[in-house]
Amino acid sequence: MQDLLEIFRVSTIAGLATTLGSLLVLLFGQPEERILASLLAGAGGVMLAVVSVDLLPNAWKIGPPLQVVAGCTLGLVFMYFADRRLKTPNDSLPLSQRQRLKRIGLLVAAGIALHDIPEGMAIAVSQEAAPSLGLLIAAAITLHNLPEGMATAAPLTMAHIRWWKILLLNIGIAFFTPLGAMLGLLALERVKNSLAFFLAFAAGAMVFLVFAELIPLARERHPRYALLGGTIGFIFFAVISMLLPA
Repeated sequence: MQDLLEIFRVSTIAGLATTLGSLLVLLFGQPEERILASLLAGAGGVMLAVVSVDLLPNAWKIGPPLQVVAGCTLGLVFMYFADRRLKTPNDSLPLSQRQRLKRIGLLVAAGIALHDIPEGMAIAVSQEAAPSLGLLIAAAITLHNLPEGMATAAPLTMAHIRWWKILLLNIGIAFFTPLGAMLGLLALERVKNSLAFFLAFAAGAMVFLVFAELIPLARERHPRYALLGGTIGFIFFAVISMLLPA
């Protein structure tokens, strides 16, 4: 019961970073492109460090190689199709600038909510493997969710959507992370001896997120700051994860 409460608490804090990001935009306006690039790439670097130093080595140590390969592959495939579902063709009818901004904001919000489910699962299964690993992944996801909240709030603010509606939307998005964590725990209980599979699944999902979304988005905003943020994020969390006890 104590572990359940801890996982729920950590995953909720990670999810609420999205709300914090939106709140920062509502209070201070959209940050500079180089800051967004550094945050996005830094989150990507942190996730790659977690995957390469903790998730995959722990999965390989716990379970048979077939589980690890299958989990990683399915994690990649799952995120690929989830991403495809969110990409809609351009409408034939022209939209006003306000309508386009509103649609972009809502699509970003839907994408974040969908991505937060496997991220919550990653926190849960990692916490089950080692408490320090769960905290590392929660920290990485917190760093990742901050600019995502900004990305949701910025176009909706420009579309003149009321501030309290934007805030409520991001509060709702935040709870998809603990929802994913609870689903991850449920999956672990239902499928015995499956921890290695779910660790690898989380790794595959995070790798897709980094290379398909975070790095391209960061490079579009500012290539040099993206490289700097990604490098610092990777090195910093790789060192921390190696120093923390299992």
